[in-house]
This record gives sequence, C-alpha cells and structure tokens, in this order.
Amino acid sequence: MASPSHDYYQILGLSRTASADDIKKAFRRLARQYHPDLHSGTRKSEMEKKFKELNEAHEILSDPDKRKKYDQYGAQWEQAEAFERAGRHAGARGFRGGQSDTGFGTGGDFSDIFENLFGGRGRTGAPHGFATPGEDVEADVELSLREVLSGVTKRVSLMESVSCAACRGSGSLRGRTCHACAGSGTVRESKTIEVKIPAGVLDGTRIRVGGKGRPGINGGNRGDLYLHVKMRLGKVFRQQGSDLHATLPVWPWEAALGAEVMAPTVGEPVRVKIPAGSKADSKLRLKGKGLPTASGAHGDLFLTLQIVLPPFMSDEERTLYEQLGRQPHSDPRAEVIARAQQE
Repeated sequence: MASPSHDYYQILGLSRTASADDIKKAFRRLARQYHPDLHSGTRKSEMEKKFKELNEAHEILSDPDKRKKYDQYGAQWEQAEAFERAGRHAGARGFRGGQSDTGFGTGGDFSDIFENLFGGRGRTGAPHGFATPGEDVEADVELSLREVLSGVTKRVSLMESVSCAACRGSGSLRGRTCHACAGSGTVRESKTIEVKIPAGVLDGTRIRVGGKGRPGINGGNRGDLYLHVKMRLGKVFRQQGSDLHATLPVWPWEAALGAEVMAPTVGEPVRVKIPAGSKADSKLRLKGKGLPTASGAHGDLFLTLQIVLPPFMSDEERTLYEQLGRQPHSDPRAEVIARAQQE
C-alpha cells in the first residue's frame, strides 16, 4: 500500500469509502485553499508542491478505473499494472530460457519490456498548469405555498471572492501589505442572481444550478450552486408531501342539516357541500387542490370539520336551543362512559 506521504485519501482528508461527490467537494475546497496564486514568497513554492499532490490525488481517485487499481495496489498501482501488461505480452511471445509466463518473471526480456513501457520510471499523474474549478455553493431559499403551486423566480444573494481593486490582486501596495485585502489579493463581495424555480418543488428539495458557484482560478470552471428549499407555511394549511390539510369551521345547524359553504384553498376559495349529519372531525377531500408533484399531477386538500358555536346568542337563538334541549335524545356520553368502565 501507499506510504502515508503518498496516501491519496489522506491528502484529500477522506476515508476509503468516500463517494465521488465527496472526492469532488474535498478537492475543490483544498485546491482553493492551497492554490499557489493565492500565496507569495517562500510559501508559494510550498503551496505549489501541495497543489500538485492534490491534483495527483484527485486525478486518480476521481477516475473509477484508476481508483480501483490504486485501492488494490496502493501507490505502486501503475508499476503493478505495467508488470501485468508486460507479463501478458511476454507470455504471448513466450519467455526464453524457461522463464515463467505468469507476468512476474525476472528474466531480461521482462525488464526490457518494463523499461520500454516506462522509460525507467512511472508517471507522476500531475496535470500541467494550475487551473482550478471553483467551489460549489450551498444556500437556502424559502418558498410560500403559492410559489410552490405556480413556480417563481427568486433573487438569491451570495458572497463571492473577487480580485482586490486596490492592489489589483497582488496582495501588496507600494511594497507593503494591502490593507484592503490583508495581503490575500481578494475581497468578499455580494452578488445577486436570479434563479427560476419550477412549480412543485417541495420542502427539503435540493436544486442544482450549474455554473453559479464560486469562480475558478486561471480559467477553471465555476462551481455549482445548490439551493435547499424550505417551505414557509402559514396558520391555515398543513403539508404532508403534496397533500394539504386545513380546518373548516361549520355551525351546528350546517353540520346537522347540511349546507354549501366557501372553503379556503391555496388559490381562490371554492364552494363545498357539507353533508347533512356531519360529525366533528369529519374530513372532506378536494381532489387536485393540493400541491403539484414532480410527475405534473397534484395532491389533494383535506378539510377537517370543526363544529363551532356562535360567539354570542340572541334571545331567539337561546329559545331555539332550549326547545331543542327539551327534545328526547340519546346520551352522547354513554359510549365513552361504558368504555371507561372496561379499562
């Protein structure tokens, strides 16, 4: 296996189970931190060495085939692969002098093949130049129910590093450290971009906006912007996936006799029919009045009936209730009392 100084996983600060996305993010973060153009003096040379190590680690681990071979053979994976190829080649031609055809013989023919393949040394794998892709950016975006229903264009504010105007990115001004950027050559600047968010994006959704992350260095591609959707709910609706739930107050006589009443939706109010004899906590289903789904369909709106009393009663209303109370009725509490006796 690779020695600690050449452990590509350790260079990127990752475990061996790291995903491809983990490798990408770690490289972008570290490449920006150690990029030689962001340092000066003796530290610049140190960063160039570190940056080459990062590039080499990223080149190997981001390539599935190379990573598989590196995991199998360690830092000498290229030499091991060369031995295997040379062995196969030599086996096909036939080794002279009774040498093995397994690909790991020690005869002169094998050494010649290895020398011809590699010129006496392995490749470093380090790419030329210092072009570095920009980092990805994570941000939250809050949507109301109406915005989820119809889609919306949101303005998102981001902080971005730009070249210092005072020192033109050099980090120094008239032989002294630039105070505007503290010698870094860059300053943080706010920028606002517009992002179109389609209808049906629900709470917790992660939206990728390509090329809207941090700028690259020396011609490197911009990173991506990832927006985390947070849904802003009011006091009327509750959300469960693409379905919505709300409480619908009704008068006792509406529940008893049935009625047509206006009910709230995310869009315009609609007229619904209350069936006669409706009980408290009964549910009405308004099909397709929920939130849009990824397939283009819509969820449903469920209205829970809440029987309410008038805040005050007139003499006439009181008389009517008294007359109703004198009528013979079964005891609505009898079943509850009976169950309680059995517990």
